[in-house]
Amino acid sequence: MYKKYNIIDSDTHVFEPLNIWEKYLEPGYKDFAPSPDRKIQGEDIYGQVSVEAANRWAQQILQAHPQARLNGFSNKLHVLTMEQMGADVSFIYPTVGLFILAMDTMKPSLAGAFTRAYNNWLYQEFCSYAPDILKGVGLVNLHAPEEMVPELHRIIQLGCQAVCLRPNPVKGRILSDPAYEPFWIACEELGIAVGIHEGTHSRLPTTGSDRFHTRFALRACSHPMEQMMALLSLIEGGVLERHPKLRVGFLESGCSWLLYWLWRLDEEYECHYWEVKDNVKMPPSDYFRRQCFIGLELGEPYLEQVIEYIGSDKLLFGSDYPHVHWGRQEEKLKEKPDVLDIKQALLEQLPKEIVQKILWDNAARFYRLE
Repeated sequence: MYKKYNIIDSDTHVFEPLNIWEKYLEPGYKDFAPSPDRKIQGEDIYGQVSVEAANRWAQQILQAHPQARLNGFSNKLHVLTMEQMGADVSFIYPTVGLFILAMDTMKPSLAGAFTRAYNNWLYQEFCSYAPDILKGVGLVNLHAPEEMVPELHRIIQLGCQAVCLRPNPVKGRILSDPAYEPFWIACEELGIAVGIHEGTHSRLPTTGSDRFHTRFALRACSHPMEQMMALLSLIEGGVLERHPKLRVGFLESGCSWLLYWLWRLDEEYECHYWEVKDNVKMPPSDYFRRQCFIGLELGEPYLEQVIEYIGSDKLLFGSDYPHVHWGRQEEKLKEKPDVLDIKQALLEQLPKEIVQKILWDNAARFYRLE
């Protein structure tokens, strides 16, 4: 049944073992390796998360993936889960690494050390177990824009085909900041895909974090709204205009928000094009259709309307393995995640030729998978 369609899983994650930081950080930075309670020299990696919320999420993950209790979320377990899921290729994003680099107060030099340590571990150790199917998505150091292009060239030599950026401002710079222009030039010239990926409880400026404090509210705001801001930044700041061959994907936020947001941006452009005409030379929705991709959620409403609006060749499937976000029913903790029924869930909503695009064709174009 699983081989009815080939599957590229566009958005999975690693849970980085705690010992990798001391092992892979350069000698001058080993004292900054995170402690078991996820602190760096006493400073919390995460922001605005209660002990109860953190413990509940950890419990859900281990109950969903009991095999990880013995040896953790190893590369072998990742491949085994891919086989169970029917996935042929997995693009792998960070977990802890995504939050370490989201500490806005971190010194740029230290952020660079963590960036290099994560990338070295990801490519040299984790993905090397099965490099044809485990595809690491690298990190770059937005705290130090001058380091981004050299690190990009370095990780390409290690096997990188895509890089991960947070949508949030870093040290006051949004994604269209002129300091990042050399990076965008390099990504376009080298054909590297850029995956925009948010994470709740970061220590960067995040939509909603100035007025809400529960995980319920923070997660509801952070993922879609920060993606909306990121897309706006890339359009309003002229990044997509200047780099028409750049490929950008917006992941783990669903796709239904795109209907309203593109409509709204087009409406504002019609009224205020005179203000942004140097950077925005066509309706914002045209930029998305030309060079952007977006991840969908299984069972998400309005997929048909999204496809009608932007076409069927822009949607990506991502399982978010091994992360889980279940509802309140306690009995769900005893079940396998719904993501294991990938094809059936999509076929209940969409024609098989569109499912083929979502599960393979679109991701193969986005990541330039041979």
